[in-house]
Amino acid sequence: MQKQNKLNIRNKKAYFDYDILEKYVAGIQLSGTEIKSLRLGKASLVEAYCYFVKNDLWVRGFNIAEYFFGTYNNHLPLRERKLLLNKKELQKLLRKTKESGLTIIPLKVFITEKGWAKMEIGLAKGKKSHDKRETLKTKDAKREMDRIKKMH
Repeated sequence: MQKQNKLNIRNKKAYFDYDILEKYVAGIQLSGTEIKSLRLGKASLVEAYCYFVKNDLWVRGFNIAEYFFGTYNNHLPLRERKLLLNKKELQKLLRKTKESGLTIIPLKVFITEKGWAKMEIGLAKGKKSHDKRETLKTKDAKREMDRIKKMH
């Protein structure tokens, strides 16, 4: 995997709401003002999800704020964007989402050394509410253990 730049936009809620089974890195098809706004860190993955149209993977709900210095040809903040993966990965994801009821969730967005915008996506299975409570309990227990270790 490429070394990442300082830009790192994460979907914190994804790990709470879903069990991530597999991760992939996909390119994102962006317009000129979108990449400029993204480099400034003006984006949010909170409501984002991925879906298939024919054999192409798209992301919806990925909010990239309008570029401040953009003129009349500024982009729409919530437009749908195409994700770029190779054919084998696309077919594997399509098959898994159709047969086993899994979903594809954007996990984070970063910019590579070469300046390309990439999105890490995860093949995910939704958690039930009791699983979410269990996750919170283990997180609290781990935090408490770390606190005790720090004191001694």
